[in-house]
Amino acid sequence: MLIGVPSEIKSQEHRVGLVPSSVKEFTAGGHSVIVQSNAGIGINFTDEDYINVGAEIVASAEDVYSRADMIIKVKEPLEPEYKLIRKDQILFTYLHLAADPAQAKALMDSGCVAIAYETVTGYGRRGLPLLAPMSEIAGRLSVQVGAYNLQKHNGGTGRLISGVPGVRPAEVLILGGGVAGFNAAQMATGLGANVTILERSNDRMRFLDDYFRGRANVVYSNADIVERFIQTADLVVGTVLIPGESAPRIITKDMLGTMMKGSVVVDVSIDQGGCFETSRVTTHSEPTYVVDDIVHYCVGNMPGAVPLTSALALNHSVLPYALNIANKGWKEALLADQGLRDGLNICHGEVTHSGVAASLELPFNADPSALCA
Repeated sequence: MLIGVPSEIKSQEHRVGLVPSSVKEFTAGGHSVIVQSNAGIGINFTDEDYINVGAEIVASAEDVYSRADMIIKVKEPLEPEYKLIRKDQILFTYLHLAADPAQAKALMDSGCVAIAYETVTGYGRRGLPLLAPMSEIAGRLSVQVGAYNLQKHNGGTGRLISGVPGVRPAEVLILGGGVAGFNAAQMATGLGANVTILERSNDRMRFLDDYFRGRANVVYSNADIVERFIQTADLVVGTVLIPGESAPRIITKDMLGTMMKGSVVVDVSIDQGGCFETSRVTTHSEPTYVVDDIVHYCVGNMPGAVPLTSALALNHSVLPYALNIANKGWKEALLADQGLRDGLNICHGEVTHSGVAASLELPFNADPSALCA
């Protein structure tokens, strides 16, 4: 199979779909790889590095898309790329279609086979193994950027997240105790903050309580609890996720008025539309804005701030699935692996993931395996 790796064109996105060590796995297995020139330069992988592991360097994205059987990316295709995607071409990347109807329509119109990292499930259809590494990074970054924006000159309350002897640390409220929330809590407790995690799963609450052993408060989440806890929070991190679907709006605009002026909200769920009503996607160049005296950080590609770590972590997770598709072809690979089949979002013009279909109010093919036959 011919694998194509285009440069990412999202604002300040320096990650790359395949690093050279991953390319070597494909070429050693008898596959061909074409890489757009300078695709990895943002994390110091040169064209020569790719040539040394057997890749062919091509000049443009058009060259990649026109030739490749499978495109491996990091972020969703943007409008300039829509017209390049071909019928029957495999697109393997993050898509986050629930918050992007224009992209969904473009992929449907193209006739491609779009497999989304964020909805691939693990063994027994549990967990999201290709989303997990980026959730780990985003969760850890959320506290880092939250602490930075709590500084007064950034619009925050001026409270040091760790406190000092005689002065209390920041109150950090984490909405959701999944992978991102857990990693946010690890960072926040490590910095000495007072941490509360709001979670609805009883099993997950027991895990969190056992892990943190009093270093973080684990509280069952409902509307009343959220409304009360945000009033005293210096930093609120939103990590709520429903695979494939739009994120639920946990904090409304009216609720901002009850929060402390200068408190900070970090919306890790922004790729799926965000879990704050006032969230809108920002970029690393302009990461924050203020609504009702509350600082909002809603960068759509948070892990892109640490692209070397992110690209390597993502490659480690994606590579086995990508090799499986290349070795078997997408139809056989999806039929043999229910978890990978859960990643199929759009195929030959049809939406094949129930969460995406529900969020975009589009017809849903309930039997995507039939498309693989």
